Amino acid sequence: MGFGKKTDYPTGRVLDLDKSYNYIIKPAAKAAGYECQRADEIQHSGNINVPMYRQLLTADIVIADVSTYNANAFYELGVRHALRPYTTITIAEDKLTFPFDVAQIAIRTYHHLGEGIDFGEVERMRAVLQEAIKAIKATGAKIAVDSPVYTFLADLEPPALAKAEAQRAALAANPGTEAAAQPTVRVLMDQAEAALGRSDFITAKSLLTIVRSMMPDDVFVAQKLALVTYKSRLPTPVDALNEASRILEGLGPETSTDTETLGLYGSVHKRLWDATQAAAHLDTAIWAHEKGFYLKNDYYNGINLAFLLNVRAALKSDTEPAEAIADFIEAQRTRRRVLRSCENLLGSKPAPTGADEYWIKATMAEAYAGLGDDPKAEEWLTAARAVDMSVPTLESSSQTAADPAVPGWMIKTTIDQIARLRELLSRSPLDRIK
Repeated sequence: MGFGKKTDYPTGRVLDLDKSYNYIIKPAAKAAGYECQRADEIQHSGNINVPMYRQLLTADIVIADVSTYNANAFYELGVRHALRPYTTITIAEDKLTFPFDVAQIAIRTYHHLGEGIDFGEVERMRAVLQEAIKAIKATGAKIAVDSPVYTFLADLEPPALAKAEAQRAALAANPGTEAAAQPTVRVLMDQAEAALGRSDFITAKSLLTIVRSMMPDDVFVAQKLALVTYKSRLPTPVDALNEASRILEGLGPETSTDTETLGLYGSVHKRLWDATQAAAHLDTAIWAHEKGFYLKNDYYNGINLAFLLNVRAALKSDTEPAEAIADFIEAQRTRRRVLRSCENLLGSKPAPTGADEYWIKATMAEAYAGLGDDPKAEEWLTAARAVDMSVPTLESSSQTAADPAVPGWMIKTTIDQIARLRELLSRSPLDRIK
């Protein structure tokens, strides 16, 4: 399965797969008596594929969550089906339409809300998965073939498992033989998130660079690396922005439907415009945010699109007043759409929490400021500052909570943008209409 937040491209929804893993999969496996590891928890050095393929061959049970059309997860499921005739469990969130004939594969589905999963659904799916694992354990793994490869090629012999099992036993007895000192991807990601939370972008970049060398094709890792790269401002702010742009270009923004990729790409070029005043960067930023906004009514892309339309309106107010007025009016319309989107998100169940809640409320503050409603803007800015950044989980209450304070860099980003917006609005092209 993937980890972190992944976009389901057919529906445009973003699913938090860490919650699928931490709330459903891992607790179900542990309750059934198994040690459960995801790829980002495997201790190794170098490319993650080496220990991953070993475990796809030797693991007593493999659970594949193919939600969001994750190409890597589908491929790894195929590898497991080629290596082992049985003991593979396939699950997915219930809005996934499978892209191939799965008549020979039992698919267990669960309902994912996007950013969260309903507690009742967590309990139900845990029980379903736990029973499936126990059924395998009770039969000593000699159960019905679940691999379509071995179903259709009945005479096929699986690889020599005895040698693989011996290798696994040797590694377990001598963990030092596989670079045991190397932290797992999960540990490195947690450390990077902690560094980001305290605005230590240089440390976060160093950690995420290591993670990307281990998981070079993961979109989530690339997005996080691009974010901390441009925020590190090293060796110079422009160099950092150009490096972040190159990282994001590797994700194909021209064809991508991932609003996070588009939002980051727009943000990088917005800052490159600020630094260089090169019109190409402003055009690229507007293009990226506009595409991201109209793909999914994404509030982050929308609020930045509105801001940049005001930037362009100010630039054209003397030379192309009609174009400037058109941009100004489109910016106001965009803000009204953004407000409706944010209101819907705050009213959804489960309600957004932590950083998501902060950015929604901060976005509403900026939207009201752009519409000239300063009392509403201050009301929502105060609400954003008051957000509790600690994130409750369904796991043990003994877990250490995150720092509840909103990181200073988030507040500064919001205040700076609103200040710049008000300065732009003071030069409204509508004032030129006689």
